[in-house]
Amino acid sequence: MSRSGAAVEGPDEDAGDDVADTSDDVLVVRARAGDKAAFATLVLRHRDQARRLAERVLNDRDLARDASQEAIVVALVSLERLANPRSFGPWLCGIALNVARRWLRESGRFGQLPETDLPDRGPGPEDLAETSVLAHRVRRAIGDLAPGQRDAVFHYYLQGLSHREVAAELGISPGAVKARLHQARAALAPRLSPFVQEDSMSPTSPPETPTEPRWVDVSVAGIRRPGGEDAAFKVHVVLLRENGGRRELPIGVLANAAVALTMIVESVEMPRPMTHQFTANLLGAAGARVTEVRINELAGGSFYASVLLDGPAGQGEVDARPSDALCLACITGAPIRVDERILADRAATGAGEWRDYPTTESDLAEEIRRASGAR
Repeated sequence: MSRSGAAVEGPDEDAGDDVADTSDDVLVVRARAGDKAAFATLVLRHRDQARRLAERVLNDRDLARDASQEAIVVALVSLERLANPRSFGPWLCGIALNVARRWLRESGRFGQLPETDLPDRGPGPEDLAETSVLAHRVRRAIGDLAPGQRDAVFHYYLQGLSHREVAAELGISPGAVKARLHQARAALAPRLSPFVQEDSMSPTSPPETPTEPRWVDVSVAGIRRPGGEDAAFKVHVVLLRENGGRRELPIGVLANAAVALTMIVESVEMPRPMTHQFTANLLGAAGARVTEVRINELAGGSFYASVLLDGPAGQGEVDARPSDALCLACITGAPIRVDERILADRAATGAGEWRDYPTTESDLAEEIRRASGAR
């Protein structure tokens, strides 16, 4: 689930000169006193090492980025517990390792029921073969792009980085990243469209008439964190509840996503707009608005969502992680809707263990306020 949105925004690359050459122990003291530039500088110094250590455990660069980002969240809310301020770097790296190891142990556990009594709905050998052929064609088409376009596509679409993160990786501006992606899409379209048409007309894969989904209005009813000393490393739960009804849908999210949503629903005020507020502000400045958020699919144990927009160019739909989509909906007041079939799926609604989680969104909000000095 790495396409993510982060609760603690990556630190500004241009952190103030007054902290750039300051020792870690002094920065920790200043960060504990609410100096956000000091904490940002600490993270800038040590996040790459934390990510590399997490990658050794997870063997996946995207997951390692998420693990290191979650470690930053844990460090933010636990900074008072750091015994030796000189050891911030090793401490952050240790947190990242603990996150990565826990993810390995808990991978696939949340929200899953024993599958011995469920039919195998996975792809068959023919489907896997067709997918492999198509993936090969896509990789070959991407490999034939101009080097700059190929690098932008790799980082943005395959690694899930943001425009800003791709720009940092390639040493160019975010605007240049967008331009390269636009050029790459234009170059890929004529090469890949025949393959899509070929597959759709294959006699072995007759077209299916999709069933029109029935959308159910829901609201964010709560956010829960499990208990235990290492609770901050664990998957949190966002609970959606049917408006005017009793059905509920728990969605597992990473800690940083839960913190971001908590800040919105609990109205935690920060000095500067966080990522999702910034996104909503950009949409408004561009004359666009979020008209609806949909949780539209459960596949492979992961939920998928989309954000519907209305702007000067007309209506559009953008794929999103559920946590990011829910944050935008709560900021803009847009309705949240879930496909009826998901609410009827026992694998989606889970076994209800989250009901025993002791920490609520109010508790999380209070932790954030104490740690960051927010209101």
